[in-house]
Amino acid sequence: MTWTDAFLTFVPLFFAIVLHEIAHGYVALLLGDGTAKHYGRLSLNPFKHIDLFGTIIIPAFLAIGHAPFIFGWAKPVPVNPRFLRNRPRDEVLVAAAGIAMNLWLAVVSALLLLLAAFITAPYLRGVVSLFLFNMVVFNVGLAVFNAIPIPPLDGARILLGWIKAPWAKRYLNYYSYGLIIMVFLLFILPAIGDSLGVDLNLVRNYMISVTRYICSFLL
Repeated sequence: MTWTDAFLTFVPLFFAIVLHEIAHGYVALLLGDGTAKHYGRLSLNPFKHIDLFGTIIIPAFLAIGHAPFIFGWAKPVPVNPRFLRNRPRDEVLVAAAGIAMNLWLAVVSALLLLLAAFITAPYLRGVVSLFLFNMVVFNVGLAVFNAIPIPPLDGARILLGWIKAPWAKRYLNYYSYGLIIMVFLLFILPAIGDSLGVDLNLVRNYMISVTRYICSFLL
């Protein structure tokens, strides 16, 4: 992978991941919780958001392995639900903010990609077009991934955050179990499928099909 390839891959992914987290914190601030602002997390400074495993190791592993999709995550922005004005509603809005940000970035990047066709210098046009293309794909992919309703992903909070039943609250608080489930779905289950000659890569198939479907409208 050349330096240009690395730039065109990891910079769009970085923006997708970091702005996703900033959106959570900013919406929380608008709804009464200034925790993210207090800890300096409403910032584009990469060192405030980097998670060694989710921001560096996983994306690099997927890129080097020529995976059909690349995703990752940053350190979660701290949110204190006790400060939210309308907790059940606002927790759902805060969770949805990251996905909404990624979809908005994808739409804006798709519009800019149309304008990139007017750049006269061929090399510059190619670099800018590929950068914006990756912005569309990575942002859609990150939104699709985070929509999975398994904690701590946003989809779980969006789907069940408004339900006051004890079972829903317990499910949303099973962060450690959720991470174990995601590791099983992402790595262990596909490996089992490979040994049996069966395609059990459920997350990959879901992400590829849904991401392609959404991108077909944008690109």
